[in-house]
Amino acid sequence: MSELPPCPKCQSIYTYEDGALLICPECAHEWSAGAEAQADTGKIIKDSNGNTLNDGDTVTVIKDLKIKGSSSVVKVGTRVKNIRLVDGDHDIDCKIDGIGAMKLKSGFVKKV
Repeated sequence: MSELPPCPKCQSIYTYEDGALLICPECAHEWSAGAEAQADTGKIIKDSNGNTLNDGDTVTVIKDLKIKGSSSVVKVGTRVKNIRLVDGDHDIDCKIDGIGAMKLKSGFVKKV
């Protein structure tokens, strides 16, 4: 059995896995198991204002974004909660209310 890291918020050793997330039962903090791996690689993802983004952050869309293959548009000011950072051209994975799962580029969002 692999050793799970302690909670980064409260340093509790009682963390457990739930799918791709690690959860602390003491403070209810959730984080991605890949967050430590991302920190090790040194890749830092920043929003349009230069703020560093982390998994679980809330961001706001700064420009109307057309959705490819659809007539829908993600409007300016749309809040996106609980983002996940991924590798690739579109470096944010998220769910947008009323639209569903999306991939966004960090240059079109700002941290709230």
